[in-house]
Amino acid sequence: MEPKKNPNADVSRNGSVYFAVGLVLMLFVTYSTINYKTYDKSNIDIGMVDMDALDEEEIPITEQIQTPPPPPPPPAAPEVIEVVEDEEEIEETVIESTETSEEEEIVEIEEVEVEEVEEDIEVPFAVIENVPVFPGCEAGNNDAKRACMSEKITAFVQKKFNTDLAGDLGLTGRQRISVVFKIDKTGSIVGVRSRAPHPSLEKEAERVINLLPKMKPGKQRGKAVIVPYSLPILFQVQD
Repeated sequence: MEPKKNPNADVSRNGSVYFAVGLVLMLFVTYSTINYKTYDKSNIDIGMVDMDALDEEEIPITEQIQTPPPPPPPPAAPEVIEVVEDEEEIEETVIESTETSEEEEIVEIEEVEVEEVEEDIEVPFAVIENVPVFPGCEAGNNDAKRACMSEKITAFVQKKFNTDLAGDLGLTGRQRISVVFKIDKTGSIVGVRSRAPHPSLEKEAERVINLLPKMKPGKQRGKAVIVPYSLPILFQVQD
C-alpha cells in the first residue's frame, strides 16, 4: 500500500520564501550594527557656562519702524459772510463837551440851607421833667402840677361821660374802659384809642377825651415833647 502526503505539509514548497525573509532580517541587523555609534563618557564636557562669552554676544540692532504721519485734514470750507445793508438810518449821538471856556460865565450857586427836621420824641408822663399843664394847674412844682392834672381830667370825664349808655346796652355790674391818648408839642389832644366791653362805650370814651381843653405842652430839657397819657374809666351800672 502506498502512503499519501498532504500537499500543504510539504516544507520544501515554501523554502524560498523563508530564505528571502531571513536574508532581509540579517541585512537589517547588519546595517543597524554598522551605523550604531558609541560615545566615550570621559570626553563629554559638562562644564560651566561662560557668562562673559554671553555678554560679548552681539545684540542685533533693530531698526524702529517709523509710521508715516497722518494726512492733514481737508481745509474747512470758507464761511460765506453775507453783508446785509441796513436801510434804517442810525441817529448819531453827539456828546457835548462839559469843559467851559474862558469866555463863558460861571453861574454861582447859592448855598442851600438845610432845614433841620425835629424828631417827635415821646416822654412818659411819669418821668417827664416838666409835665403838661392843665388849665388851672399852673401853681406848684412839677409833682403838684402832675397831681392837679390827673384830678382835673378825672373830674372832666365823670362830668361829660354818659354812664346811662351802658344800661341802654344791657350791660350790668362794674364796667372798665381803658383810654390812651397823647398831648402833642402844641398841647393838643391826639391819638385817642380806647378798649371797652362794647364798641359804643369805646366811641363815647373817645368823644369825651377829645373834648379836653388845650394844655401847655410838656417839656424835656427845655424842648416841647409829646407826652402819652393813659386813663382808666370805671363806673358801676345799677341793676
